[in-house]
Amino acid sequence: MASKGSRWADDGEDAALEAQRKKEKEEKKRLKAEKARKIEAEKQEREKAAAEPKPAQDETNSANGPPAKRRKVSPERETATATTQHGTAAVLNGADDTSKLLRFEGGTFNRCRSVENYDKLNDIEEGAYGWVSRARELSTGKVVALKRLKTDPKDRAGLPVTGLREIQILKDCDNRNVVKLREVVVGDDTSKIENVFLVLEFLEHDLKSILEDMPQPFLASEVKTLLLQLASGLSYLHDHYILHRDLKTSNLLLNNRGQLKIADFGMARYIGDPPPKLTQLVVTLWYRAPELLLGATKYNSAIDMWSIGCIFGELLTREPLLQGKNEVDELTKIFELCGIPTEESWPSFRRLPNAKGLRFPPNSAATGSVIRAKFPLLTAAGVSLLNGLLSLNPESRPTAKEMLAHDYFKQDPKPKVEEMFPTFPSKAGQERRRRRDTPNAPGRGEKAAELGQVDFSGLFAGREREEKGGGFSLRMV
Repeated sequence: MASKGSRWADDGEDAALEAQRKKEKEEKKRLKAEKARKIEAEKQEREKAAAEPKPAQDETNSANGPPAKRRKVSPERETATATTQHGTAAVLNGADDTSKLLRFEGGTFNRCRSVENYDKLNDIEEGAYGWVSRARELSTGKVVALKRLKTDPKDRAGLPVTGLREIQILKDCDNRNVVKLREVVVGDDTSKIENVFLVLEFLEHDLKSILEDMPQPFLASEVKTLLLQLASGLSYLHDHYILHRDLKTSNLLLNNRGQLKIADFGMARYIGDPPPKLTQLVVTLWYRAPELLLGATKYNSAIDMWSIGCIFGELLTREPLLQGKNEVDELTKIFELCGIPTEESWPSFRRLPNAKGLRFPPNSAATGSVIRAKFPLLTAAGVSLLNGLLSLNPESRPTAKEMLAHDYFKQDPKPKVEEMFPTFPSKAGQERRRRRDTPNAPGRGEKAAELGQVDFSGLFAGREREEKGGGFSLRMV
């Protein structure tokens, strides 16, 4: 008799086990057949959908050739509007027509026009970052200023960053006291990066040329008009986080209708909060703020306000106010005019890199500002404004907005109306400007000067003051 667990046994238990296995096998075959039927049904549905006739537009396209596979990512405006109105509830309910992406309105990209659309009339000047000429647009006859950007032949990086910044800033600016960029044009040989030109609005004069030729300085009312326009344009720039960093009279243009515009943005740049890492080698030497001369790496709009103070003094005297030969001589002239900085007047100046080696006289408190003596005809409000702009401590200088609200502009004589401003012969419209040998803004690749040990202890040794009628006269011996 076979044992109970033998594979050859043929009893009731083995028969039941065999029936169970057969039932499971049949169930598996049934499930497999059902799955195959579902797959076949889906395949037939896809074939049926593919065989359905397409819209007329697709038939037209197919007649010309097999249509390219396209993916529609932007619906019509009506569909996008319906999506916004119905919300996500329609999407959850399976409404496919409302689950589209919104339309993206892209900008247009136009190719730069050729410089041959302009006829060059005459050269105007050569600046630190480009050559400027007067030209006429052939299609309209409008006179413009054509500025060709300077490039360094040794620099293979392409257009200099100063030129890119100038284009971007001028493109973004829209203010009546900022020169307007009309377009950017290129030369016929586009392989040369130096054939890039800025087409700017043309103004007949710059303030420097006018001041050099004027027999008499501007009237007080005219000075106020110029300063108000300068402060207005600079306020716009600072409100839009732009530092000019090279304000001087040669970069301020004036037309024959008394309108002033800020120009030459070769050194300008955007700043944020906190400001990015900035170079100290900015601003033409005669208009450079003392904190830059002392090596400050962090600065703000106060450096532009110092330049306005220098321009203010130049408008009054027709001469640059602080004509230093180098950085040390420039600091000497600044301290002669504005006094010696102290811990009370400028608490943080000793922490500047170039200030550690400076030696001052022991009685620095007695060597204060002499602006009142240098400009005896200026009103008390005018002296107050000039003293504020030429404050050694950048935190004490007024902002452009504060300058616009200063009492100096509210007192008599009132600022002259622009339409009543005097006109002058235009050098820019006739010939190349004959200019004096004046310094330019720092060039690319230059290094900031390190002052080292500088002794200012004998700076005011010969100053004598004589009280006269409540004031004093200044005599240097």
